[in-house]
Amino acid sequence: MASLLTGGTRGGFEWVLALPLRLRETIIGALNLFSATEHAIDDRDIMVAQAFADLATISVLQHDAAMESRRINMQLNEALTSRIRIEQAKGIVAERAGIDIPEAFSRLRHYARRHGLRLTDVAEAAIDNTLDSSAWTSAAPQSS
Repeated sequence: MASLLTGGTRGGFEWVLALPLRLRETIIGALNLFSATEHAIDDRDIMVAQAFADLATISVLQHDAAMESRRINMQLNEALTSRIRIEQAKGIVAERAGIDIPEAFSRLRHYARRHGLRLTDVAEAAIDNTLDSSAWTSAAPQSS
């Protein structure tokens, strides 16, 4: 539903038309039209303006969806990269300590928890050979 305000020259405008940017029943904003001159606006003009408002709505929603998709893709890529680095670190620790892969993971995870570090940071340090050797020489406590 459009809102048309007329009369007076507040701010130098003779009339203002506000049209909703809507998707079904949800309004996400408004398209505001201003006129500095007094001239008649009819239903056809309002229909055309609403068509522009509808196009603007589609553009805003598509942009939002594209940005959300980009954010999710970045998160998935980071998770995959992190997982690859952890797998590499497990192999390195298993080889250094002469243990199997599950035990290497357990030791890395225990070291990260004991030192308040992120597992991915511990994995990076193992790969870079900057991780304290106690990370793989100390067995993780057995869970009950």
